[in-house]
Amino acid sequence: MQEERERRPETPAEADGTTGLFTALGKMLKRLRERKGLTQKEFGVLVGYGPDAISSMERGVRLIRPEVLEKADALLDAGGMLADAIPEVREAMSRARTRHPEWYRGYADLESQAKALHVYSNQLVPGLLQTEGYSRAVFSQWRPLLGEEAIEKRVVDRMARQQVFQPGGSSPTFSFVLDESVLLRPIGGAEVHAAQMQNLVRIGSFRAVELQVMPMDREEQPSMDGPFNLLTARKGEQVAYVEIHTYPRLITDAEEVRVLSERYGLLRAQALRPSESLDLIDKLRGSL
Repeated sequence: MQEERERRPETPAEADGTTGLFTALGKMLKRLRERKGLTQKEFGVLVGYGPDAISSMERGVRLIRPEVLEKADALLDAGGMLADAIPEVREAMSRARTRHPEWYRGYADLESQAKALHVYSNQLVPGLLQTEGYSRAVFSQWRPLLGEEAIEKRVVDRMARQQVFQPGGSSPTFSFVLDESVLLRPIGGAEVHAAQMQNLVRIGSFRAVELQVMPMDREEQPSMDGPFNLLTARKGEQVAYVEIHTYPRLITDAEEVRVLSERYGLLRAQALRPSESLDLIDKLRGSL
């Protein structure tokens, strides 16, 4: 059975060769937060993350980024205990390796090193933008059914992919075009849906990210064939990636990539502007 072939879920510390580092930091972060009298939601607002992400960090499931440690050290009066771990965290991040199903690893490796990434989705929120709760709901609905450990492993791996969002000028550039239907589909229920919408607004506000929504009332739709990714690799060449029912295809043929690139340009031209898109998402979130 598929769930029997899945290995036990790794924490980031185990996978990156720094056993216990993120588990210990997570426990320390939780104790300091509780001592300060802050909920996960309240603390998340202060450091720019949702409560699901804070929960993942405190459990050692998600990497605690250096800028979070720096902010948390000051906010929680840690006296340097969290900030002192930043060099070790940076080293662990530099040694991070891809932990994904075999069929996905080639693309995931390219994604982690990309100079630019452009994503169109008309079914689900793309993995890079998902909250932990949304991701868990997606994998819980997988058919054939996955075991609990397999679900947790895939959630951990998906959250680890979000390391590609680097603050500052060294970050790759990202753009996302989401069909409005993606925003209307309440995967995981009302609470998970609301948190996911909030996360879209948060990530969409990053300087290196442009997030656009393709309204349902558009009379023209240049990509009815389904979702796809365009990726500019480190050496400057552009490739495309499509996946249907876990059957992946990495496209390197220049003409095929050009066709998808042209479609993506049309999608961006017909979609709402980024500021309008974030306003729409925030409005929809407020109506939940």
